[in-house]
Amino acid sequence: MAKLVTMQQQQHRYIPSISPSSLSDFGGIRLTIPIQQNQQQKKKVWHRKGGLQLQAMASSSSKKILIMGGTRFIGLFLSRLLVKEGHEVTLFTRGKAPIKQQLPGESDQDYNDFASKILHLKGDRKEYEFVKKSVGAEGFDVVYDINGREAVEVEPLLDALPNLEQYIYCSSAGVYLKTDLPPHFETDAVDPKSRHKGKLETESLLSSRGVNWTSIRPVYIYGPLNYNPVEEWFFHRLKAGRPIPVPGSGVQITQLGHVHDLAMAFIAVLCNPKASKQVYNISGSKYVTFDGLAKACAEAGGFPVPEIVHYDAKDFDFGKKKAFPFRDQHFFASVEKATTELDWSPQFDLVHGLANSYRLDFGKGTFRKAPDFSTDDIILAK
Repeated sequence: MAKLVTMQQQQHRYIPSISPSSLSDFGGIRLTIPIQQNQQQKKKVWHRKGGLQLQAMASSSSKKILIMGGTRFIGLFLSRLLVKEGHEVTLFTRGKAPIKQQLPGESDQDYNDFASKILHLKGDRKEYEFVKKSVGAEGFDVVYDINGREAVEVEPLLDALPNLEQYIYCSSAGVYLKTDLPPHFETDAVDPKSRHKGKLETESLLSSRGVNWTSIRPVYIYGPLNYNPVEEWFFHRLKAGRPIPVPGSGVQITQLGHVHDLAMAFIAVLCNPKASKQVYNISGSKYVTFDGLAKACAEAGGFPVPEIVHYDAKDFDFGKKKAFPFRDQHFFASVEKATTELDWSPQFDLVHGLANSYRLDFGKGTFRKAPDFSTDDIILAK
């Protein structure tokens, strides 16, 4: 297991400015951020109307890319963008889910084009000798590690690819130590005891091995095909016409980022010299309160303003069940480093992003988890 080492980055602490016109009806705050435009890359327009029409950055150099994972949520959108850029993309998976599946709203033409080009390497990433042998035989230029949790899972990939050009890792903003001075910046203290400590150790391993690496730290991710009960938790209650139980006062501030914006950030760091050996927080540009999120989900799905019931979590014993899908605390991060260095910015504001998720997924009757209102009933019965 790699040792956790202190990582220093050359970065000043940004002080975001907040204007009165930036205040959201849903308790969010839009940061006023200077964005440096990169004239060497032109971003194609991504249309929100209708289905998901994924557009990538224009690229002049095709790479042989390995995605660890790729058949769920983030990987589904990222693999599309990479294929559209003209890269040769291989998914490394256990083969339990099909590597070719049509996205909600994706045209038959776009799907068929993707399906004809995507490649598959079947295996278990925890079978380290197989990983070294199979991956080494292919000789990939770039690795996108979407599902890595522990440093020991990454070492075989680095051993197998001595000429690797870039290792791009999906970490988490959950690695930060809780602070009284939010938002979290990339230079903030991390928590070696967090449940994401394996991701911290992976970042440390990448740094110690001297490879060209980039780490992306998302906050909460939402969007079509989300396998975590983020927006879906609210949509289930809104559809059933039920009150929405929210812990505490409901003014806890959090942050969500759309999956497409996250995928675009992953594209923005590819072969980008500015991203070498750097960490980036990625999420939406607005923050939102818990109550504001409930109202935003209602507007996005066309529901009436919901009844919100506040409760003290200390008054209840829910056993192993989670009564609310978010940390009961302020939790949000600055994305200003990414916007200034990567020519990247979120394309979705919160309500439009939630509406996109609802229209292409939950609104069609599809969801990952069936509704469970048992903890709600305990709260409402008191």
